[in-house]
Amino acid sequence: MSKLFSPAKLRDLALSNRIVIAPMCQYSAEEGRATDWHMIHLGSLALSGAGMLVIEATAVEAIGRITAGDLGLYDDATEAALKPVLAAIRKHSKIAVAMQLGHAGRKASSNAPWNGGQQVPLDKGGWIAEAPSAIPTRPGELPPREIDTAGLVRIRDAFAAAAKRADRLGIDAIEVHAAHGYLLHEFLSPIANQRIDNYGGSLDNRMRFPLEVFDAVRAAFPANKPVGVRVSASDWVEGGWDVEQTIAFAQALKKRGVDWMDVSSGGVSPQQKIALGPGYQVPFADAVKQATGLPTMAVGLITETQQAEEILAAGKADFIAIARGVLYDPRWPWHAAAELGGQVQAPPQYWRSQPSTQKALFGDITFGAR
Repeated sequence: MSKLFSPAKLRDLALSNRIVIAPMCQYSAEEGRATDWHMIHLGSLALSGAGMLVIEATAVEAIGRITAGDLGLYDDATEAALKPVLAAIRKHSKIAVAMQLGHAGRKASSNAPWNGGQQVPLDKGGWIAEAPSAIPTRPGELPPREIDTAGLVRIRDAFAAAAKRADRLGIDAIEVHAAHGYLLHEFLSPIANQRIDNYGGSLDNRMRFPLEVFDAVRAAFPANKPVGVRVSASDWVEGGWDVEQTIAFAQALKKRGVDWMDVSSGGVSPQQKIALGPGYQVPFADAVKQATGLPTMAVGLITETQQAEEILAAGKADFIAIARGVLYDPRWPWHAAAELGGQVQAPPQYWRSQPSTQKALFGDITFGAR
């Protein structure tokens, strides 16, 4: 059996294969509320045949949105807007559905990427962001407000409240976003965190708030449902966050019952110098896996079927998270299964699409004329 199409289990959540659709921001919500775009977008991905679909970074409070179009889960209206989307997915797909919970920190109040991505000025509808320290991401930007003790409690509680809402919606798993230069990564990285209290300075202090947030989410979400964490394993800047610190963070999370580490990199500084190439982040996932024994997800320029299979077969990761590749080819898992001799779940409306020259891609199905 192909490793990519072997089953897996995270707590009580059974996955039919090891392909994960990574969370991808769509910047298409209205005041944090899911729209018809999310119905179309997530509905399409739910029919992909992947083992798990992770809903895009979902803000735990309005001030924590990257853009005004970010998806949120912080009040009754944002919760209600996701109900029909999830109901449609459940009606037509058996895919596991996870949600990534996050807070933008100092990268909040930005334009959507297709509008340049720059910080939105206050007089153009922007807002003052919050961060570990009053240091802007880029020179010339409006500095964020340093989060005080009461703010830390508020944000931690907002993550927990969002986790409870996610459970009410029937979400199967949660991924806590501690990567890509957003709030929890900002606390971890000495580039963004220059606090002089118990939440800054030493590695233990910089890890303190992200670990508190994880504990709050884990306590708020049912014990039988898994909770993972996405990390940036390197800032790609000298003197910044690195893989050794990432391993220490993962070891602390392991003691708290984390179920997987989704290993990415970068995002905290425009000074980053990333050595791009196929599978360029896989060594980070491998390092975390070997040092901690935790299940890891590899992500980043993994586009080819054999490439994904070889990563898993070599024991460098336990799951392959596909992002832009599955937007370009929404049937990537189908095509991978055909190449590796695996099988995927698909709705019966699509069963007759399988070429007659292929083996039973959709299971033991007899195709006949009608």
